[in-house]
Amino acid sequence: MSIKLAEKRVNEEIAMRDMYAKTLMTLAEKNENIVALDADLMSSMGMMPFKKAYPDRTFNVGIQEANMIGVAAGMSAVGLIPFAHSFGPFATRRCFDQIFLSCGYAKLNVKITGSDPGVTAAFNGGTHMPFEDMGILRNVPNITILEPVDSVMLENIIEQIADKYGVFYTRLLRKNAVKIYENGSTFEIGKSIVLRDGKDVTIFATGIMVAEALKAADELDKEGISVRVENMFTLKPIDKEAILNCAKETGAIVTAENHSILNGLGSAVAEVIAENELVPLERVGVEDRFGQVGPVDYLKEQYNLTYKDIMSKVKKVLERKSK
Repeated sequence: MSIKLAEKRVNEEIAMRDMYAKTLMTLAEKNENIVALDADLMSSMGMMPFKKAYPDRTFNVGIQEANMIGVAAGMSAVGLIPFAHSFGPFATRRCFDQIFLSCGYAKLNVKITGSDPGVTAAFNGGTHMPFEDMGILRNVPNITILEPVDSVMLENIIEQIADKYGVFYTRLLRKNAVKIYENGSTFEIGKSIVLRDGKDVTIFATGIMVAEALKAADELDKEGISVRVENMFTLKPIDKEAILNCAKETGAIVTAENHSILNGLGSAVAEVIAENELVPLERVGVEDRFGQVGPVDYLKEQYNLTYKDIMSKVKKVLERKSK
């Protein structure tokens, strides 16, 4: 793992979906076993260049997500390396049985991508807004669940999982992310990343909430509160060592996720704390609600997913810590 943080947190020039397609094309050039599957969303996912370059290795199965996962499992069984994509709720909730049995139970090699996580589904609304996708898939034994924060991390993660055998779920923002890492950074799946050190409290954040967590830490620093921020980009396997070290060293933890607080990052961290090192924990995430239509910034406010909400939880957890 070799990490270099971006000097400025600005929107990236390349969209995440374009980096996804670009990376798969590069990998496909080197490995003829890599194939791409989609459920009638190839244009939305920016995969038309892949189709043009590799028409015989591109499969649009139509709006048949469960069938897509079954096809991907069959391809894996004969030695291919399938990358299968749909919007987050359709790539997970709609075809959970196929993922569990055809991929996981069968011990096959399938890479699943669910796009537009949480509020980033925006104007596609509640039917397309996955607040539960990671929570659902945490129940699949031995699955790896990832949420890359920017295009630099995405490229490196896709390169890694193409070479690793097993079932992987990548939770992917389609549009432009906030730049967190500089080009050339590499990452270790299953290991949390320290983005900012601090001694009073630790924030574990994932996805779009990483930038919010860093902004919250900047503001809290002005108030004399020292905040450690970690990018927990792997939900499963969770980095227990990082959680326990932060619990011991800072004595208080806040989690921040663009996902339901039920069975997501907050739950995973809480499980580790409850079984090992009891410290106060507060969770920032969607609290048992369905999605709705709206721009991302509006939805962040509606679901309490802003840096101000993180600041509030930090102050609450520090108050509990002092008692």
